[in-house]
Amino acid sequence: MSNTKVKIKVDLVIAQAAEALTCVGESMEDIGIITTAWIAIKDDKIVGVGSEEEIKAQFEFEPGSLIDAAGKVVVPGFVDSHTHLVFYGTRVEEYAAKMTGKPEQLEKLSMTKGPNRTIELTRNTSADELFEQSKKRMLTMLEHGITTVESKSGYGLTTESEIKILEVSRRLGEETPLDVINTFLGAHGIPENLSREEYVEVIINDMIPKVAERKLAEFCDVWCDDGYFTAEESERILKAGLEYGMKSKIHADAYSYIGGSDLAAEMKMVSIDHLNYTPVGVMKKLAEAKVTAVLMPALDFAVGHKRPFDARQMLDLGMDIALATDLCPASYTQSMQFVITLACRLYKFSVEEAIKAATIAGARALNLYDRGVIQEGKLADLQIWDVPTYKHVAYELGTNIVETVIKNGKVVVNRKSK
Repeated sequence: MSNTKVKIKVDLVIAQAAEALTCVGESMEDIGIITTAWIAIKDDKIVGVGSEEEIKAQFEFEPGSLIDAAGKVVVPGFVDSHTHLVFYGTRVEEYAAKMTGKPEQLEKLSMTKGPNRTIELTRNTSADELFEQSKKRMLTMLEHGITTVESKSGYGLTTESEIKILEVSRRLGEETPLDVINTFLGAHGIPENLSREEYVEVIINDMIPKVAERKLAEFCDVWCDDGYFTAEESERILKAGLEYGMKSKIHADAYSYIGGSDLAAEMKMVSIDHLNYTPVGVMKKLAEAKVTAVLMPALDFAVGHKRPFDARQMLDLGMDIALATDLCPASYTQSMQFVITLACRLYKFSVEEAIKAATIAGARALNLYDRGVIQEGKLADLQIWDVPTYKHVAYELGTNIVETVIKNGKVVVNRKSK
């Protein structure tokens, strides 16, 4: 009887990576570096991670299925846990005028401004037009290493428009390589034709049931801040979402502290996003409750926020921290690499902390535990950086260092120079 071990045939092997960042270490600093790494992939899963000898001893593969990553870095695909992906048009004229610091430049613009401009454009645009414009943004995100993206509604503020946005998001997930996770955010503002009290009733009694009936959202979100929704209203909305199977997220403390972050800790929400005005005592409560804080350096940068979030203190208090692009008309970035650069330079993240915040922590902020790491049994969502060491992701300003993106075990982006 032969004792020869039967090798498993695999579909893809990444070979000789200078560094593979597994991102499975306990601390945010521990990114689990493997040097001269080999990674075996079968179907949509990672089935082996180790040395050349280990992979060749266990797996069989065709020469054409090998990707040479010598001198390069392999990282889990980025998980972007906060975007407003589906909207129409831009607010570029308004943004350019605001940058001058001269109010008269803004006053010259004879158009609706701020979020109402985006709501106006999005409401009056067909689903097909929304899809095409949003798809273009998504594919750019993919080229920059993002393999999973959360997509919030919120630029409709009518039942019909909110459903349209969520249906476009679902279609994007079906017709592009990225995974799209839908979040219902009807409570993103208050329509001009309704009082806040009237609109809360519309959200609870009309929007949430219809979104749930169509199975359009994994999460329910609300903006709890001065001028938006109170903590009490937010609790009512989010509990209504829970009754219909939508897990809770919250925008809170972006421009004021009115109790939204306390509510996040009490309800043990999946995530709380923004946190510019969160008191230290509440940061501690959030850390104890294991609520992931989603921070968005690009938004603070784009709007020139008067009170940037205190990320270093949150990290030191042991909070779970994720980074996200907050892609929207006010924060128009499609690059998590840019977000990492800002997090390191402006908010004192280490490069290691920033990478983990954009991968495994981003997955946790979406209640996903099958991605964001390089580990046997996890999804083969990977990116290969054409740099000799991972620290270039914070060092190279404005450069897209991604060469290859693998999604669900298949190469979907190949920018390798020929």
